[in-house]
Amino acid sequence: MSEAISKLSMKPSHPGCFIREEILAELGLSVARAAEILGVRRATLSDLVNGNAALSPEMALRIEMAFGVNMETLLRMQAWYDSYTMRQRAGEINVKPFAPPEPPQAQ
Repeated sequence: MSEAISKLSMKPSHPGCFIREEILAELGLSVARAAEILGVRRATLSDLVNGNAALSPEMALRIEMAFGVNMETLLRMQAWYDSYTMRQRAGEINVKPFAPPEPPQAQ
């Protein structure tokens, strides 16, 4: 994502929201029917479209094959969402920057 977008601190939507609103709703598909089309369990797709599970590369490919939405675009959405979410938790992670040891001084 561009630096300008990052600086705006826009909270990205979970890709499941996009799938639910822009694919399923637009096509008039229930989660159960879409799961049949994708060859996955209804619960699996439900978890994704409700933001309770991440979009896997396999699911992204299934969506591309069934509905024509580019797999890489979907995976970039997931990566942006994951990056934003992790940045929000950065204060919980205690890691100090690595400082290589000083080389010994010649006498």
